[in-house]
Amino acid sequence: MRRAAAVDANQMAIIRALRKAGVSVQPLHTVGQGCPDIIAGFRGVNYLLELKDGSKPPSERRLTEAQKVWHANWRGQVSICESLDDVETLVSIWRVL
Repeated sequence: MRRAAAVDANQMAIIRALRKAGVSVQPLHTVGQGCPDIIAGFRGVNYLLELKDGSKPPSERRLTEAQKVWHANWRGQVSICESLDDVETLVSIWRVL
């Protein structure tokens, strides 16, 4: 039996910030197997985001082995987001794409 997926402490704050910026968000953290935590949709484009808690030490923010494999094998876009500042930066980039 698969254990419950861990959710980073900042996940809800990041989701709220994305939604406030006009981004649709679907949590994916329960998928497991290294799949990123959320899919974000903005202006007709989907973005995969792996969320990490930037308040933790770097050793506790590393990708898990499953995440490393998933990221290495994925042939599309995926970003790592650790803070609300990261959210602001990503949305700013998405606005000009």
